[in-house]
Amino acid sequence: MHQASLFAAQPQQPILDAEGGVRYLPGVFAPDTCARLFAELRDHAAWNSEQRLMYERLVEVPRRVARYRIGRDELPPLLDAAAARVREVLGAPFDSVGLNLYRDGRDSVAPHNDKLHDLAPGQPIAVLSLGASRRMTIRAKRAPHATWHIELEAGSLLVMSHASQYRYDHGIPKDPGVVDARISAAFRVRREADDAMAQRL
Repeated sequence: MHQASLFAAQPQQPILDAEGGVRYLPGVFAPDTCARLFAELRDHAAWNSEQRLMYERLVEVPRRVARYRIGRDELPPLLDAAAARVREVLGAPFDSVGLNLYRDGRDSVAPHNDKLHDLAPGQPIAVLSLGASRRMTIRAKRAPHATWHIELEAGSLLVMSHASQYRYDHGIPKDPGVVDARISAAFRVRREADDAMAQRL
């Protein structure tokens, strides 16, 4: 099995495809901007607890979540400004943002790919990290299952192509060594015709 660790000193592009693959862009947001945005979201975002059916029983999702439609919902002011910055950097018309609050290293997200039926083809998914650094694992779905571990630092963008979701899973594993909170903001472009599904992130 091929396995690589990428630590956040320089931009990285571990996966290539015709739509840009997977790119890691450190330092897109300045530390003071990150600190203010983290505090605003931690204290004022519309956080919810969710449950999912696993193995025929309901279990609590191990993180807090919030969802917004850009241009439709009232976003926290600094999040609105961050969305404009991400749009500018990537040249993509992001119209939704999903927030995850990882309270410490016990919170996580299992390996998965984004559900593509309500996402615009050819448009990227961009994840802005705030607060504590957490490691993302990206793994190819097919043998020999190449794997990358990317340390997501505050102020970074992890950019994944629409096409990459067919071939790779990504997740944030539990890490007992992390005691501080992390917030991720995942920017996406929805299909215009899928308004009925607009609140699903």
